[in-house]
Amino acid sequence: MRAEGLGRFLVYVLGHRPDEFGLVPDKEGFVPFKELIQALHEEEAWRYVRQSHIHEILLGGDRDRFESREGGIRSTDRRWRLDLDHEAPSPPKILFAPIRRRAHPVVMEKGLTGGEGRPLVLSAGKAMAQRIGRRRDQAPVLLEIMAGTASEKGIRFYPFGELFLTSQIPARFIAGPPAPKETAERKRTGAGIHPFPKALRPPRLGPLSWILPEIPTAIAREREKSQRDGRRRPERCGRGKRCVNGRIPVSLTPPKASDSRIPFCGTPASTFRPSCA
Repeated sequence: MRAEGLGRFLVYVLGHRPDEFGLVPDKEGFVPFKELIQALHEEEAWRYVRQSHIHEILLGGDRDRFESREGGIRSTDRRWRLDLDHEAPSPPKILFAPIRRRAHPVVMEKGLTGGEGRPLVLSAGKAMAQRIGRRRDQAPVLLEIMAGTASEKGIRFYPFGELFLTSQIPARFIAGPPAPKETAERKRTGAGIHPFPKALRPPRLGPLSWILPEIPTAIAREREKSQRDGRRRPERCGRGKRCVNGRIPVSLTPPKASDSRIPFCGTPASTFRPSCA
């Protein structure tokens, strides 16, 4: 029963009113799975839906109602029409466009353009614009598009149900909250952008900090070698081995057996303390 209800709902979303859910199919009628699932999760009754549930429908009794391809799905019975050849004769005076917060300074300076062959999606209502914007940013920035004035200047708008589509909006037709001046200036001039990745940046120094001069390579290698040698685990005394304080003495010439200055293991060294490895 749950799958049947989801199948009927998808027929309505994909075949009757995709615009009601902020969805714009491509020219062939396909909607990306990701966008479809995002729209479904905005409906309380369908927040459980995952792509696996949609695949179950495509393999079940309702499979004739849908067609799928890599990354998208469409309804075989589409009642809507997407016409990008006939523009709207008189679009609303004001339309709303949601954008990401980090794109705010650039958009206010350079305007809006569609990307990857897809048009810009505008809405006549703030609620729908917020709904579409939250799919890319939890707190999107809403911009007002002076569509009436832009249409008079040659910008074309194409109606799609409750939505309006266009290819670009120049900055002079966009109004909205002012972008942070510091952020806008950095994006325009590139100031404050570090030329190196974060992992390669030099450390930040405090008022009482300084950087020690680099140690010459030969000295650094010698120091590293001595530290490495110092970490070697000393060899323990065994039966028949002579040692000092539990460690084997190091000498250029092997000691004689009669040398009484080298005690056996367990005997404290009193007068003779050779260097140990």
